[in-house]
Amino acid sequence: MIEAPVLRWYRCLHAGLTKLIERTSVLANVTGTLMVLALVVVVNYDMLARTLFHRPLHGAIELVQFAMVLIVFLQLPDVIRAGRLTRSEGFLVLLELFSPVLARAMRRLIDTLSFVIMALIAVASFPLFIEMWESQDYFGIPGVFTAPWWPIKLTILVSSCLCGAIFVLRVIAPIRRANAEEVESE
Repeated sequence: MIEAPVLRWYRCLHAGLTKLIERTSVLANVTGTLMVLALVVVVNYDMLARTLFHRPLHGAIELVQFAMVLIVFLQLPDVIRAGRLTRSEGFLVLLELFSPVLARAMRRLIDTLSFVIMALIAVASFPLFIEMWESQDYFGIPGVFTAPWWPIKLTILVSSCLCGAIFVLRVIAPIRRANAEEVESE
């Protein structure tokens, strides 16, 4: 059995890391939301400039493509943090009625697999980010609109690391006292 001071230290460390990751996720979500608002301004400006002045905003399509990827990956960690990621809970809810311990184990298994997927995305995107950073490769039409690829690759890398951290913190979360009492009674 783990001694009480070690368990308290672990719970405190876990709570601190969870708070830091959650705040970072919320900040990324706010940034993604601001990008949505900026995208609305760009699209509306392009529409009005096209219609009223016959002068479209050059690079509007590229800006939309660029922003969509950023928005998705900036908001994903907060979606996971808030438990709003689309998944089927029906089986786990039913299982929880009959065996709460097994349901918790299944949730931890799902979170572990989710962590593995996010870690694989991070590992795969790291060399791509380094390559784009060093090459300064860009997308768009030269002379009209160009933007570097590296911010997208960096956002994917950081977001997948953040998502992985959220999943791993769920997996290693200490069992709450109420849950521990349920385990002892079974």
